[in-house]
Amino acid sequence: MLEVVMTEQQPARLVTRMNRAIRDEITGLILNRRLKSGDPLPTETELVEALGVSRNSIREALKALQALDIVEIRHGYGTYVGRLSLDPLADGLTFRALHDIGRDLRSMEEIVEVREALEGALIRRVAATIPEADLAVLDEVTRRMHERATAGETFAEEDCEFHEVLYRSLDNALVTQLLRAFWDVFHRVNHRLGVTDPDPMQTVRRHRAIVTALRKRDVARAEAAMAEHFRNLDVRVAQLRST
Repeated sequence: MLEVVMTEQQPARLVTRMNRAIRDEITGLILNRRLKSGDPLPTETELVEALGVSRNSIREALKALQALDIVEIRHGYGTYVGRLSLDPLADGLTFRALHDIGRDLRSMEEIVEVREALEGALIRRVAATIPEADLAVLDEVTRRMHERATAGETFAEEDCEFHEVLYRSLDNALVTQLLRAFWDVFHRVNHRLGVTDPDPMQTVRRHRAIVTALRKRDVARAEAAMAEHFRNLDVRVAQLRST
C-alpha cells in the first residue's frame, strides 16, 4: 500500500510524485505477474483496495499509462495490458518537429540523421544474408512504387513496407517499431506542411539500387545505395525551409 506524507509545502509536486508512484505500482504489477499484451488487469476496485488510494487517483494513473500504450482501457469491459508500441514516441517526435519548424529544422534533421545511422548499420547486417523470398517481395514493392509514380500517385505505404521487409529477416520487433516510428514522424510532418517528393521516379530508382546491391550480396554497394537514398530525404527536409 502506498504511503504519502502530505505537507503544506509544494502540494503540486507531491501530487505529481503520488501519481508517478501509483503508475509505478501498476506497471510493477504487470511485470510481477508477467502479464502479456491483451491480458486483463485487476479491476478498478481491486486496484483501489490493493494500493490504498482513491478511485480518481487510479483512473488518472490508468489514463496516463494508456497514453503510453502500456494499458488499454476498454469502456464497459475493463482494463488490459496495451500493445506496448512506440506510437507515443512517434506522437511526441512529430509534435516536437512541428513545434520547432519555423525557428529551425534541427529536429527534423536529427530524426533523419538517427534513421540514417540506424539503417546504415542494419543494411550491413542483412546485405549478405537477406533471403531470396524477401528480395522477391522488395522487387514487387518497387514495382508498385513505379506504377504509382508513373500514374502521378504517392507511394508512402509502399515506401514504409520496403524498409520493413528489408530488415525483417533480423527478426527484431524493436527494429521494426523504431523504423516505423521514424517513418511516421517524417511523413506526418511532410503531410501536415504539404511537402511532397520532388522526384518520385528518382526515389524509385534509389530503392531499386538498394535491391540490386542486395542481390549481388555486395555489402559496400548496398551501404552506398542506402546513403544515396537518404540524400533524397535531405532534399525533402530542405523543402521545409520554404514552408
